[in-house]
Amino acid sequence: MSFADSDDTTPLLGDDASSNDSQDEDSRSRWRSIRVMYFTMFLSSVGFTIVITSLWPYLQRIDDSANASFLGWVVAAYSLGQMVASPIFGVWSNYRPRREPLVCSIFINLSANIYYAYAYLPRTNNKFHMLISRAFVGFGAGNVAVVRSYVAGATSLKERTSAMANMSACQALGFILGPALQACLSFIGEHGITVKIIDLQLNMYTAPAFLAAAFGLINILLVLLVLREHRVDDHGRHIRAINYTEEGINYDTSEEAEKTIDQVAVLTSNILFFVVMFIFAVFETIATPLSMDMFAWTRKEAVLYNGIIICCIGFESILVFLVVKMASQRFGDRPVLLVGLAIIFCGFFILLPWGNHYPKIQWADLKNNSLVSQMSEATLASNKSVEPTGCPYEQTWCQYIPTIHLAQYISSDVLIGVGYPACNVMSYTLYSKILGPKPQGVYMGWLTASGSGARTLGPVFVSQVYTILGPRWAFSLICGMVVGAIILLISLYHRLIAFSVRHSRTTG
Repeated sequence: MSFADSDDTTPLLGDDASSNDSQDEDSRSRWRSIRVMYFTMFLSSVGFTIVITSLWPYLQRIDDSANASFLGWVVAAYSLGQMVASPIFGVWSNYRPRREPLVCSIFINLSANIYYAYAYLPRTNNKFHMLISRAFVGFGAGNVAVVRSYVAGATSLKERTSAMANMSACQALGFILGPALQACLSFIGEHGITVKIIDLQLNMYTAPAFLAAAFGLINILLVLLVLREHRVDDHGRHIRAINYTEEGINYDTSEEAEKTIDQVAVLTSNILFFVVMFIFAVFETIATPLSMDMFAWTRKEAVLYNGIIICCIGFESILVFLVVKMASQRFGDRPVLLVGLAIIFCGFFILLPWGNHYPKIQWADLKNNSLVSQMSEATLASNKSVEPTGCPYEQTWCQYIPTIHLAQYISSDVLIGVGYPACNVMSYTLYSKILGPKPQGVYMGWLTASGSGARTLGPVFVSQVYTILGPRWAFSLICGMVVGAIILLISLYHRLIAFSVRHSRTTG
């Protein structure tokens, strides 16, 4: 197989290595290993999104004391676990072969998915068992820092944007396949199949978790059998991988590694990434409750329809990665990031409620039923078995905040589906270029922790603000946050440049 010398001709999921006479087994092994990292990112994304649309209905089913506020904590638990694990796995990967933290993290993720599937089994406190299981799933997902640091260290500066776009594309494929699989598995139904020997209820809520565990097993085998350590400098020259030094000391023979990293640019990148991930965490957390409140969807309808919507957003994201790859080469990474933030702002601004139509309220159905005194007991029993739909009467804002129309919801999804992937891939690309040739495990660990912190706070923030104050306050605050990020990016625009470019300016 021949590889183009320029990234311009690199297909989205193709190799970014150059085709020349010196290409040897090391180069082929390097790209096989990078593909394993792509696949690891893909499976990590599938493992998260495959349950995200059914999380709220599953929580309601196993513990009727859980409310939308607790859902925020359950979603946040995943990111809290990832935030704790990312720096740990990052440090581990800087001093030891990456296989070790990868296999360990994937095994934790696999076990936690099985725990999640059995969260219904305890007689009490089921919601807390779900919370703990999601925290451990997130802890296992802390290997994202290892994956990104490996790809950053195994690619030249010229290859970096394409490699990061490829990895984000794999993440988007997982983002598509996860909800699509959940939507398919929703046809199993809430009751599904019971296997009494192992106390297993295989239904639309537990089957996705078992499937995620099976994917984890495949991932472990690939890491053990295919992955090898590779590292190149900014110009693509192979250098010694620190993970293989006998002394276990972090050193680098490259003179460039002795130069300092712009810590202001590092901090700015972390803040911008925090904002991007916070915004997306809000979006993915609120989608199911919002659609159930505004459109009076049942639990099954919310899982199915939101699964389809997220699947479509994933396909859209892949197209965005193609455009981003070309746009960054033509205009640069920073302008693409700036445009992405502007599009996200438009997406949330559209979601602001307007008009004089109000959502259907659940208590109206209960009140109407109580007025019918002549109904038979059989009819009353039948009505009780019908799942109540609409905006819960406990949320007082339902009575005076206008409804969000389906057209608004879909338009917002489309815009966020363009802005988020552009910001995501540009954040990682800029960050890895700012760091330069230094080992990036720890730095990538902190960036992942920053994103995980955002995904911890985002769900808690939106579940509290949305439940108490409603969507108008929630989405207005998000718009304000995006404006702040745009101002920060413009203010420090000149600092967000590649390590080698910055030092060539200072020495030139």
